[in-house]
Amino acid sequence: MNEPKPLLGTLCGKVIEPPPLWLMRQAGRYLPEYRALRQKAGSFLELCLTPEFATEATLQPVRRFGFDGAILFSDILVIAMALGRTVEFRDGDGPNLLPLSDKTGLTAQADAETLAPVYEALRRVKAALPARTTLLGFAGGPWTVAAYIIDGGGRTQFAKARQWAAEKPDVLDGVVARLAAATADHLAAQLDAGAEAVQLFDSWAGLLAPDQFRRFVIAPTRRIVAALHARHPRAPIIGFPRNAGALYGDYFVETGVDALCLDPSVPLDQARALQAHGPVQGNLDPALLLAGGAALDRAVGDILAALHRRPFVFNLGHGILPETPLEHVERLVQLVRGGL
Repeated sequence: MNEPKPLLGTLCGKVIEPPPLWLMRQAGRYLPEYRALRQKAGSFLELCLTPEFATEATLQPVRRFGFDGAILFSDILVIAMALGRTVEFRDGDGPNLLPLSDKTGLTAQADAETLAPVYEALRRVKAALPARTTLLGFAGGPWTVAAYIIDGGGRTQFAKARQWAAEKPDVLDGVVARLAAATADHLAAQLDAGAEAVQLFDSWAGLLAPDQFRRFVIAPTRRIVAALHARHPRAPIIGFPRNAGALYGDYFVETGVDALCLDPSVPLDQARALQAHGPVQGNLDPALLLAGGAALDRAVGDILAALHRRPFVFNLGHGILPETPLEHVERLVQLVRGGL
């Protein structure tokens, strides 16, 4: 692997063997050093918004496994906080917010002081990373962040947000538009602070009907991508509309993202066809990494065989599960780095 930055090179359209590797939620509870840091921080938000802690959490999996990408340790809801929403994280219960009534519940501009620790952490990580490791920033897709702030969390399966999409689409348009503008600024600021590529997580895109998907996922993502390409034309953008199914292709083409992240439900022949539009990333089932053994070996081999001939980033199809044994991650790295 002679490319000085394998992940960045792949996202820019190069075929690199073996493919670069990183994992969503690679900084997390499966790591003993993360659990110790989390205890020291005292709360999840303190971990995210204290640059010293966020830097250390970002670097831990790179030190241990030598991943090709380091993704900033943060959360998609920091943008909601910057727009005036109160966010709490309770252990075992996920995020809790006061449900939104309309777009007037969001401030017109994001609060710079709220987001400043995120950018400081990026600067610190950038200074500490190995030269070959690509630094990734990220944000939540406007629909996904809107779903959390409309429902006040994910316990209701976003019933209220889905109701808005069906019954109050114009109101939802206003919320999504405000989030899209703030998200574009947030991602641009991450690139200014040292990120070399960014990923947009629309984790709940699959909840929407096709026409709603185009309105509340594709359209705002296209605006974000256009704004970022204007400000940072060389920085790749990875889109992840999880569970988009047959609409992955439309998303890839119509949003203008530079690379597409795929969830585990995407068949490998579909993933291979999507490579005609650009680099793809994914899509090992996190449950297979948890299981390990022959099932893991077989799945990794199948993915590599199907996708390695075009630009491809090996990743999971969703975040690593907290119960995943370290030796299974070590085996995954060995399999991917060992090639076919």
